[in-house]
Amino acid sequence: QVQLEESGGGLVQPGGSLRLSCAASGSVYNINTMGWFRQTPDKQRALVAVIKSSGATTYADSVKGRFRISMDNARNTVYLQMNSLKPEDTAVYFCHANLEIVNIENRYYDFWGQGTQGTVSS
Repeated sequence: QVQLEESGGGLVQPGGSLRLSCAASGSVYNINTMGWFRQTPDKQRALVAVIKSSGATTYADSVKGRFRISMDNARNTVYLQMNSLKPEDTAVYFCHANLEIVNIENRYYDFWGQGTQGTVSS
């Protein structure tokens, strides 16, 4: 089937940066969108950024100007460059993909990664 494998994350000081990566592997035929969501214990999982294969992007207001999402279509990989990090950005970050599976074209499915911890603290 399809798996999403996240990498990156870790511990950084306020004002620092992290770069998250997420690669989709398996029976991927075509990707519609890939994106990042984040979740804290006291909040619901919320959208951080999403990118279409066309390159169009959408960001949560709280990260605009600080985070940048990009996609390598050839490698089925999405990246999230997080700059000027704040303690409020501390969360588990989840990769998401909406894509077509080989031999089941014209139907889109949703997949989630396991999550990677990003911690911003001094």
